[in-house]
Amino acid sequence: MQNIQDKIVLITGGSKGIGYGIAQVLMDMKMRVAITSRSEARAREAAEKLNKAGQGEAIGIGADVRNLKDQVEAVNAVITKWGKLDVLVANAGLGEFVSIEEMTEEQWSETIGTNLTGVFNSVKASIPELKKTGGYIITIGSLAGTNFFAGGSAYNASKFGLVGFSQAIMLDLRHEGIKVSTIMPGSVASFFNNHDPNSGDGWKIQPEDIGELVVDLLQMNPRTLPSKIEVRPSVPPKK
Repeated sequence: MQNIQDKIVLITGGSKGIGYGIAQVLMDMKMRVAITSRSEARAREAAEKLNKAGQGEAIGIGADVRNLKDQVEAVNAVITKWGKLDVLVANAGLGEFVSIEEMTEEQWSETIGTNLTGVFNSVKASIPELKKTGGYIITIGSLAGTNFFAGGSAYNASKFGLVGFSQAIMLDLRHEGIKVSTIMPGSVASFFNNHDPNSGDGWKIQPEDIGELVVDLLQMNPRTLPSKIEVRPSVPPKK
């Protein structure tokens, strides 16, 4: 089992939801975590909460994944703070769920720009530092990356693309010393799609469950690579 204490992790979209849940678990493992958000204030506020509760150390960085320059600056901020980068968790994402007839160009562009191009930007910015540490890239996909549905044209396209992108870069980078995995959750109790987590979400995957999967990946023997992981609620409501 790999020792992951003191690993340095960058989590995009880490101020709430799945990203924040991952950060909580990694902090409990005494890791050092940088979380990003489009809003620097939200990122810093979330990092402050993590520092009060966790055993590791957290910083918040304002960065938009749709902007490659922002991602380069986020990586540079991590290097300035801690001197290296071990893990990228490319988590930032959003959803627009409307019929193609109703979808606007802006909704399409924002979804693809965040969920797919945003991951490209985060990965591209991180590779030089991850090559130095023999690092790990973990992308947060979705079961919508294999299961299409009405009203999901932009979201499905972004997540199908993300799965393909993640598997291709896994092959690109495996001989560069960088491991790549993608986690594809089903229903998660998060703020996604303007949802407010509540007591009725007990049947769903919890954000910290995804954090535990990240820990499992990081602790696995380096010779083994789970490249794609689908994860679902054990007992969803009957339809």
